Amino acid sequence: NEIAVVLLWGLLGWKFTVVYVVVGMAAGMLGGWLLDLLRAERWLQPFLRGMLGVSGQAARDERNTRLGLEERHRFAWDEMTGIFRRVWRWVIIGVGLGALLHGFVPQDWFAAHLGQGQWWSVPVAVLVGIPLYSNVTGVVPIMESLLLKGLPVGTTLAFCMSTVAASLPEMLMLKQVMRWQLLALFLGLLLVIFTLAGWLFNSLQLTLF
Repeated sequence: NEIAVVLLWGLLGWKFTVVYVVVGMAAGMLGGWLLDLLRAERWLQPFLRGMLGVSGQAARDERNTRLGLEERHRFAWDEMTGIFRRVWRWVIIGVGLGALLHGFVPQDWFAAHLGQGQWWSVPVAVLVGIPLYSNVTGVVPIMESLLLKGLPVGTTLAFCMSTVAASLPEMLMLKQVMRWQLLALFLGLLLVIFTLAGWLFNSLQLTLF
């Protein structure tokens, strides 16, 4: 997010900004590569796998017979309404939870319990951050506040990235298109990647920052 990059640069300096961007891009690319390697599409919900199959068949049919504008619109409308009927309730619930949780961070608790840089503080920060919710721009002042309270850079980075990358509202909505195996794999990848990143940058804090 370009706005977050500008805010991070101004509040926390260019080194922290580069770290945030590089880790975020690396996590996305590594996670996508692993999901492809594991053929994670087999753990989509059955209705979505069926739609993907229909879409693939439609693409093959189009190569043989060009679809008209009316047929294309009908196909798009049927898919949109079918997905909407399945997920609209969970979208409303997810947005409501997101509104309740948005920006909620127990900063004093973090400073008191995770500020000493113990090895276990990073995975705990990620586990606490995943259910919470904040957007990319909203997490920047939270980062600054946690750092001022003495939280190590790696622990702060891991926590803030986990609040942006996943949340309880998001998991409720994703469950409508993912089976539990794919959802667990997705969350497990985030936990591992952000924990490794937090440990790395805690160890490099004295030399980089």
